[in-house]
Amino acid sequence: MKWRVAVDRALAPVGLTHAQYVMLASLYGMERAGQTPSQRELADHTGLEPLYVSKLARSLDADGLIQRTRDTVDTRTMRLELTEHGRTTIQPAIAEVAALLDRLLAPLGGRRGARTATFVRELTDLLDTPL
Repeated sequence: MKWRVAVDRALAPVGLTHAQYVMLASLYGMERAGQTPSQRELADHTGLEPLYVSKLARSLDADGLIQRTRDTVDTRTMRLELTEHGRTTIQPAIAEVAALLDRLLAPLGGRRGARTATFVRELTDLLDTPL
């Protein structure tokens, strides 16, 4: 919750919430990897609920940050792409969140510190454990 509030505050000047940032930054990364993900693929990538991604995608589309198009093979599937406005909005937001992450992880040696790497591995193990 502390992280989410910090991201919301840091991104308020550019008009993004934490959830919008997660969607746009993930989409940006997936596009850089050559993907045009479906809403479902983006939901799986982000860990957000598919219904929430669908609602958020409609909102981001209305704001001109992404474009939703029907898949040419399966017309039930919506493909997502950043618009130019989306790219120019998310790039500085990514830098802002990276700086925030640097401040958060400074006590562990920063994003590339050995203690951070250990922390990430251990946290991943906990999060990957089925309940």
